[in-house]
Amino acid sequence: MAKWDNMLSMLWMLRSGRKLTAAQIADSLEISVRTVYRYIDALCASGVPVIAESGHDGGIRILDSFKETPLFFNSLELKALVDAFKFAQGAGYPYTEELQSVLKKVENGLHDEQRDDLSRQTSGLDVIVPARPPSATRLLRDLEQAAKEGRTVRIAYRKANADQAYERELDPYGLAYDRNEWYAVAFCHRSQGVRTFRVDRIEWLEQTELRFDQPLHFSASTYLHDQSEREREADGPLTVICVEGESDALNAICAHWHLRHYLSERSDREARFLLDVPTMNKYLPMYLITFGTAIRVREPIELKCKIREMAYGIAKYYDNNTD
Repeated sequence: MAKWDNMLSMLWMLRSGRKLTAAQIADSLEISVRTVYRYIDALCASGVPVIAESGHDGGIRILDSFKETPLFFNSLELKALVDAFKFAQGAGYPYTEELQSVLKKVENGLHDEQRDDLSRQTSGLDVIVPARPPSATRLLRDLEQAAKEGRTVRIAYRKANADQAYERELDPYGLAYDRNEWYAVAFCHRSQGVRTFRVDRIEWLEQTELRFDQPLHFSASTYLHDQSEREREADGPLTVICVEGESDALNAICAHWHLRHYLSERSDREARFLLDVPTMNKYLPMYLITFGTAIRVREPIELKCKIREMAYGIAKYYDNNTD
């Protein structure tokens, strides 16, 4: 039996209320008496009030005040829980208050030494929480609830740079967090098709009495990936695109909403993509030139030539307009 299984078995034996000797516990679990005492020390360190009484009527028991079975987390597991909360909070996860409540319950079960250790373990990592409208949490909860219940919602949605918002009725299929933004994937009654909506562009939302059936095994993340795949210009021959440069610039290129799906290899100084030629010619020269000398295209030659021609054209334009 694994160590934690033995400890839990010993805990349940002691919770029966009977006093047991170390020898009785050792025989029952088929372990040594020395191991029994090591497990007692571990239980005490986890906050379990184990009492060992000597003498004729002595034995090992647990105080009657003990009610809850402890959760046996090691220090790295506890650190991971706290760090996960920080990332969830930074992403605008709509249930951070509930997650914080869970952490409080876990911390309440720790003794002072464990709390001090946890504080030291988690002090070196912070996540910057971006400014989000107070309504974002409520919108995310309402959209998730509508998706779970199969209930149509009515929203006011303002597209980027639009002067006003327009009302739409949506059947929310799911939510996805991508590129630091929350997206709702939903069937739009107005467009009569599945569309993606940035949650921060929803000005208000209300439930309706209409119902819908969600597609079987629908995945919002799979839909977003497939949508990016359909953005390709052609299904023709693929070419390897090799870009080298500074780490920050490569990170930005590899995280691009479209290119990240075609990343095939990545090292500290180089990234390789596999993309069709028409899409490369149409989009990449204009995008990659914005990184200036922070990157260098190694291949294909065709892409290097297009970027060079574009840079030459810009330089010539400013040479002719020096006034």
